[in-house]
Amino acid sequence: MTRALVIGGTLFIGRALVELLLGRGDEVVVMHRGTSTPFNSRVGELHCDRNDMDAVRAALKDSRFDVVYDNVYDWQRGTSADQVSAAVVAAASDSLRRYVFTSSIAVYGEGGEYDEGARLVTSDYPNPYSAQKADSERALFELHRGNGIPVTTLRPAFIYGPHNPFDREAFFWDRLLAGRPIIVPEDGLRTMQWVHVRDVARAAVIAGDDRHAIGRAYNLASYPPITQLEYVQLLAKIAGRRPEFVYVQREDIQRLGGQLLAPPHYFGVYLDIPPIIVRDDRARSELGLQPTPLEDGLRETYRWYQQQQRPQPDVSWEDRVLAAR
Repeated sequence: MTRALVIGGTLFIGRALVELLLGRGDEVVVMHRGTSTPFNSRVGELHCDRNDMDAVRAALKDSRFDVVYDNVYDWQRGTSADQVSAAVVAAASDSLRRYVFTSSIAVYGEGGEYDEGARLVTSDYPNPYSAQKADSERALFELHRGNGIPVTTLRPAFIYGPHNPFDREAFFWDRLLAGRPIIVPEDGLRTMQWVHVRDVARAAVIAGDDRHAIGRAYNLASYPPITQLEYVQLLAKIAGRRPEFVYVQREDIQRLGGQLLAPPHYFGVYLDIPPIIVRDDRARSELGLQPTPLEDGLRETYRWYQQQQRPQPDVSWEDRVLAAR
């Protein structure tokens, strides 16, 4: 039986991962800032802010784990390479056989098609999320080379699935079911890639078990990419609705206050960035990961969505955009 630490195991990626680990009989401890978990007494708990390096060192001082899964990024404050490294070093022991870090395809910057050998963005890259994830990966692989710490990194594309805390697939279903038009930036032809949250969890578990994954990075993404329009059309098909698109220039969206990460969102959370395109051949060949087909995964997600009690979306900003046309 594996003794596993999941840093961030209560929300989305971590939740899917803990469910998978418990399902195979592992002993699981969750490190988080909250007061409870969805798993009750089935998991142990370490209450700690992973950005507080001294607190992390203290929490892990007398603990030993076979595998550590690090899934946390603080979207308000950021999470630096130093903060990630502090957790790795604190968790390192003779029993540690893997430290699996959830990174992102954002480490590549816009463009593609990238495989895992592509150069990562620099520390001064204008998107702090991309820069911090790339810096963290560089620090992890340096700890592997210099200290022998057995690290693996995962680079997922946009993650979807039940319990998604980001207003993405649900953003569009809310509007489609209400008969609302969908505001589309420009021509809607920017591309995106997706990965089911359970596939991210599966990849993490496989990487934690397979010694060949030590020192390796893995892209996790649906291929080929789909356009923004194709994505919304697929969501509409699943919901049994006919989408109405209203095309708006990005400069007009920005002038009127539309944002990527903070309200008012105009196309879900962060779903209008310049495309980053990756290949997932390594995850398929080395980890044996067969990704969930996007339509199948979204249909499952829609069934979960239908069971939720969601407030009516605030569409006042969208109405102002539509009225200004």
